[in-house]
Amino acid sequence: MAQIAESGGGDHGKKGKKRAKKGSTHVDMTPMVDLAFLLLTFFVLTSTFSKPKVMPLNYPAKVPDGEKVDAPKINNAATFILADDKVYYYRGEFYSKSQPGKDGPTELEEANFGSGENSVRKLLASWNDYVIKNKAILEQKLDKKQIADTTFKRKLDDLTKKPEAVKVLIKTDDKALCKSFIDLVDELKIANVGVIAPTDLSPGEKELLKEKN
Repeated sequence: MAQIAESGGGDHGKKGKKRAKKGSTHVDMTPMVDLAFLLLTFFVLTSTFSKPKVMPLNYPAKVPDGEKVDAPKINNAATFILADDKVYYYRGEFYSKSQPGKDGPTELEEANFGSGENSVRKLLASWNDYVIKNKAILEQKLDKKQIADTTFKRKLDDLTKKPEAVKVLIKTDDKALCKSFIDLVDELKIANVGVIAPTDLSPGEKELLKEKN
């Protein structure tokens, strides 16, 4: 509550003029503090905190020692191999020189994280064109409020699992840089690659990588 304390005044100055009374204002801030705490409590309880964004990675199950397991066939797959500060890739299944496929044995191509013709971003955009185009259509529907945000996320997740969407395997040697792995995962996220599986190098891939270096 505000209070006004009056003091002075009432006596006559020169020529018999009456002086005005002086008043000092005292404001009680207790109600204001209570209101501030009530507002703070209200906003804390009603606010939505940002959730951490994570990217799922599919790790293969560990194979028991001495047991041989054939690699599963993956449609529309690409394999990236990180070695030192370099990144290599090949499409489809791996074929060794002793057991070549219909197009011959697998050959490694070198890519980079720049902006050239053989950049990782440009390669992924070309391989995952199906998902990128359909995502743009979903974004238009979302902007026009034709679909809800939860529906958009569900449909986009379904797109990344279809056979037309590219699947990526990530393999590293002992000298691969952690920075290269993080950069590659970032590029996969930008390209809307939904199926990502880090796994080990096969003996044939190790031999091919040794010849490449």
